[in-house]
Amino acid sequence: MSRRKRLMATLRGEPVDRPAVNFYEIGGFQIDPSDPDAFNVYSDPSWPPLLRLAEEQTDLIRMRSPVKSRCHEVDTGNPRGEFFRTNEYVQDGRRFVRTVLKIGSRAMTSLTRRDPELDTVWTLEHLLKSTEDIKAYLELPDEVFAEDVDVTSLLEEDNKLGDRGIVMVDTEDPICAAASLFSMEDFMVVAMTEQSLFHRLLEKLSLHIQARTQATAEAFPGHLWRIYGPEYATEPYLPPHLFAEYVVRYTGPMIETIQTRGGFARIHCHGRVRAVLDSIVEMGATAIDPIEPPPQGDIELAQVRREYGGKLVLFGNLEFADIERTEPAEFEKIVEKSLNDGTNGDGKGFVLMPSAAPIGRKITPKTMANYETMVRLATHFNP
Repeated sequence: MSRRKRLMATLRGEPVDRPAVNFYEIGGFQIDPSDPDAFNVYSDPSWPPLLRLAEEQTDLIRMRSPVKSRCHEVDTGNPRGEFFRTNEYVQDGRRFVRTVLKIGSRAMTSLTRRDPELDTVWTLEHLLKSTEDIKAYLELPDEVFAEDVDVTSLLEEDNKLGDRGIVMVDTEDPICAAASLFSMEDFMVVAMTEQSLFHRLLEKLSLHIQARTQATAEAFPGHLWRIYGPEYATEPYLPPHLFAEYVVRYTGPMIETIQTRGGFARIHCHGRVRAVLDSIVEMGATAIDPIEPPPQGDIELAQVRREYGGKLVLFGNLEFADIERTEPAEFEKIVEKSLNDGTNGDGKGFVLMPSAAPIGRKITPKTMANYETMVRLATHFNP
């Protein structure tokens, strides 16, 4: 069975020769070890063996966006440039990006930092800090959020992959777009105490996200999607009833649009998902990831398989910290448990996958050995 056929059969709930194994961002994101940028952590000699392992032996799921001009990018030639200004600079070897939003006499700022040894961006200052900021933000014309959607690169990547895997459309949902404008503490306060105002923000942001979803689903039907953001409305951040208010209400229409055009919507939701699994099923999602094991999550994979395996394709449930820190002999037991728990009894399908990927410059021998264990055990798995 080819890697593409295995993944598509899994998504359809059809029999497969073995569980698929995927390294998530490794083999998913666009990574170029030859890029001379000082911030390219993948240029270290320890990375190519892991990248080759993903390309040659895993069931590849390319993570791609159809957006040509992302809404956070500032272009003085479009309406966004009238309100937003950015300044990128390097200081003490770190890359900073400051964004200033001016609406009338009101100015709001955000600041991010990127360190050369880690492939991640830290937000030091968030754009919205008060209800007054939210109200001002809501005054922005809808044209400011307009995006150019083009699936040409997705179609090209899909053809290039051939039988080695599939392309997955990667998108945030409205709660992700809204919550990321705030610090976590401010987001929780606003979402709990200013619900009408927060709904107005979600409604505004959902306009361009749903338009993007519609255009992409029509031009690129029948493919897998990953929708990230629902975890913002899970415990301990928000109570389960607000998941229905903030996720089902706004993410649900995205799922319907995707799946009425033959696509498959996978909900990405870290942490404690036990209380919201029924809502995820209610939205009509095809799949969920990464089903983190306790204590990071709050439900065992075996229980999810037993209670929801007939309704959801399961992706997971290896905690990335275990890949980096656990000795190979012990990690082998963890992988065996995930494979057994994810495939036991009746169910639609299971893909062995970690919760995240390395972001540092060095891949240690232990980390490499544990990735090799994932491939070896999945490839030779016999339930």
